[in-house]
Amino acid sequence: MANIKSAQKRIKTNEKKRQKNAGIKSSVRSAVKKVVKAVETPGAKEPATINAVYTDFCSRIDKAASKSTVHWKTAARKKSRLAKRINKAVAAK
Repeated sequence: MANIKSAQKRIKTNEKKRQKNAGIKSSVRSAVKKVVKAVETPGAKEPATINAVYTDFCSRIDKAASKSTVHWKTAARKKSRLAKRINKAVAAK
């Protein structure tokens, strides 16, 4: 354990940030799973449903990128790959 007061404070603030970031990343992962499930479910390939789930995912990952929880290029890559997957599924319908 740290002996210096500023180091002790740093440990506390780092732990708070770690927990906050973990929650944000978890919500992004959950949103990705919802999009993938909406795309891969055979009977539920309604473009409106998929679009709503994808929009929710985009807002979550953009928020995470704006807070530097994930890198902005990582966010852009994930959005692009999911959009590509959605377009492929809707076109196959």
